[in-house]
Amino acid sequence: MTNSKHPTGLYFLFFAEMWERFGYYLMIGIFVLYMTGDIAAGGLGLERANAADIFGTFIALVFLTPFLGGLLADRKLGYRTSITIGGIMMGIGYCMLAIKGELFFFMALILIILGNGFFKPNISTLLGNLYTGEQYVDKKDAGYNIFYMGINIGAFICNFFAAYLRHNFGWGYAFIAAGVGMFIGVIIFWTGMKHYKHADVLKPVQPEDQTLTRIFGTTILPAIVAGCIGWAIPGNLLGSDATDAFIFGALPVAYFYISLYFKASENDKRPIGAMLSIFAVVIIFWAVFKQNGTALTTWAELYTDRSMPEMVEGPAEKLRMTQQLSGKSDSVFVTDSQFRKVKDADGKSMKEVAKNIYFKNETPSKIPSETVSANLVSTELFQSVNPFFVVILTPLVVLFFSFLRGRRKEPSTPAKIGWGLVVSALSTLVMVGAVFACGNGEIKCPPWWLISSYGVITIGELFLSPMGLSLVSKLSPPRITALMMGGWFLSTSIGNKLSGILATMWDNYDNKALYFVVNFILLIVAAAAIFMMLKWLRQIFAEHTAK
Repeated sequence: MTNSKHPTGLYFLFFAEMWERFGYYLMIGIFVLYMTGDIAAGGLGLERANAADIFGTFIALVFLTPFLGGLLADRKLGYRTSITIGGIMMGIGYCMLAIKGELFFFMALILIILGNGFFKPNISTLLGNLYTGEQYVDKKDAGYNIFYMGINIGAFICNFFAAYLRHNFGWGYAFIAAGVGMFIGVIIFWTGMKHYKHADVLKPVQPEDQTLTRIFGTTILPAIVAGCIGWAIPGNLLGSDATDAFIFGALPVAYFYISLYFKASENDKRPIGAMLSIFAVVIIFWAVFKQNGTALTTWAELYTDRSMPEMVEGPAEKLRMTQQLSGKSDSVFVTDSQFRKVKDADGKSMKEVAKNIYFKNETPSKIPSETVSANLVSTELFQSVNPFFVVILTPLVVLFFSFLRGRRKEPSTPAKIGWGLVVSALSTLVMVGAVFACGNGEIKCPPWWLISSYGVITIGELFLSPMGLSLVSKLSPPRITALMMGGWFLSTSIGNKLSGILATMWDNYDNKALYFVVNFILLIVAAAAIFMMLKWLRQIFAEHTAK
């Protein structure tokens, strides 16, 4: 008979992760807006394609370094020390973004990237280690779902702080708020130390495991060298120097994980092979999902009707026309590469009359005069929609799987991941509908289309993302659990980079529906791959969890 309660440590880890994600997603929510914002208003003034490339590279590296952080935690530092180091580094990095200058900007990003490498895989591993013993044997999936809800509470509330602070005080204050959130998370983590001290135990190294010195010489150093080569080679093989450097640098790390399979003992080989197979497939999910910070932010900023009633107050942008409208029917919209070119009846491009591109596809009657400001919902608030749905839907998903478990019909963890990919694919079809609803950008799109798309993909996310963490905790050999958690985040990393690459192609699609159709095809192919492997995965899962 199992215990219906979860370990007490879950709740401290829940709130520690909530505040850590508050800081991370606050920064992520305004990152592209900050990079593309007017220099006069405190932004960096970068082109949207360049900002998308930096964004994609950053979120890719953020999830590449858990390989190193997980390895050091498994072998030397332990999980609690690694989590503390990572949290402090990220907090300093967020605050450093408030300091002007290119040097501080990139130093801050490096600190955040390295800090996440120490924090992210190890707090997930520590949580899994709490679920040992018969009393918790069937609670691990639910525990990760609850933990995942904490992540998204932080991601939900942070954007309201970001919008208020950046509009009323400036970008720097928003970044400092992210740092404060991270430091609160570290304090909460240390407050609950006694509840997971017993779960922070290093496992003996086995003969087939490589030494740290050998891993540095055969993987980490080659990754650094390969990244430098990717950056330095003339031209761009994969779209930009940053993309070339990342892909080149990720190859030795990917090879390291593949080599774990071939060097593993007979007892470990099959579960490691199963994990690597799933890691490879879910890359596609992250490539689509992480476009919330790029393509979907562009959709929210420029294609979505963000107007607010005059009597409504809240975190909002106040935009003002820079020229008096001429009153001519062919002089309503501005042209920009982010939009399909708007032409008049004679096929001529319409005259540019306003500096702020938001008004380009607005209904003429809603465009303010030179002396009237427009009250708009802040773009980053749309990034709170996904975590809001996670918070609302997580209890329902947990209850749904509990209901099926009671009737012995609960899908296996790999099957949940497969269905998550299918549901996520449906969310891209919602965006295809949005494109048709607004005439491919000719008019503003009602916000409910974007909100509905986020709602659908959230269900897919809840089937997939926390289940991936649970799967690694269940299948991984105990001595390398954090390292294999780093492998899960490596797949996230590569997917994140691919999301940035896909987002740079946004302007190449005159018909934006085709852009979302491509995303749909990618997800369906990934789902098909999981279901083709499902029988094999179930056998491995049953064998390993029965031990």
